[in-house]
Amino acid sequence: MALARTLATSSRLFARQIQLASGRTTVSKYYSLPARVCLTTRRLASSTTPYSTSHDIGELQAQACLEQGTQKLETGDLQGAKESYQASVDIRRNASSLFNLGVAHYHLKEFDQAIDAWRESIQLQPSSPDAHTNLASAYIVSPNPRPDLALQHLHTAASLAPEDPEIAFNLGAVLEACGRLEEALQQYKRSEEGGVQKATAHISNLSAKLLVQKFTPQKDDPSKN
Repeated sequence: MALARTLATSSRLFARQIQLASGRTTVSKYYSLPARVCLTTRRLASSTTPYSTSHDIGELQAQACLEQGTQKLETGDLQGAKESYQASVDIRRNASSLFNLGVAHYHLKEFDQAIDAWRESIQLQPSSPDAHTNLASAYIVSPNPRPDLALQHLHTAASLAPEDPEIAFNLGAVLEACGRLEEALQQYKRSEEGGVQKATAHISNLSAKLLVQKFTPQKDDPSKN
């Protein structure tokens, strides 16, 4: 159970250039990886449906594949984890197996497949903040980034888990990259209050940036002349 808690709360940060829809690249931002492997052998993966019981052979097989995939993921066997999670999905297509399949795809840099898996996982369980957060990550690091969709899912994740400081930090990073500085500052402050230490430096830098903007004369738009 301690292991499940560790995976559920790990926060590995990496520097990543966020490509905006306009084609402009911002400075590197810190953005949380989807390190929250969904260990759901006692939650989603073992849940029963109106057409099955806890002793249903297919259900047990799907759960076993899910556990095998997580064990392989912990040892760094990403391909093996993906195959086990895919086997679980093939047996019982549920939110937990799709979520974990998305994690494996993500770490193998198969971002389109990760996006597909997490989108379907959200369709089955729309109230999962982790799935929305991870999907936002995939939209950012994809070869064809979609910061607009990343923001949409981060806002949803924040509404589902308003006290989660990691989600607030990620939302702040994408908002800043999109030029929405005041909103980004609010999210960084929420993140700092929740204990994310890296948010402090971002608050300082962004506050300075906003101060410069405030006292910098606005240039006239030639198109209006």
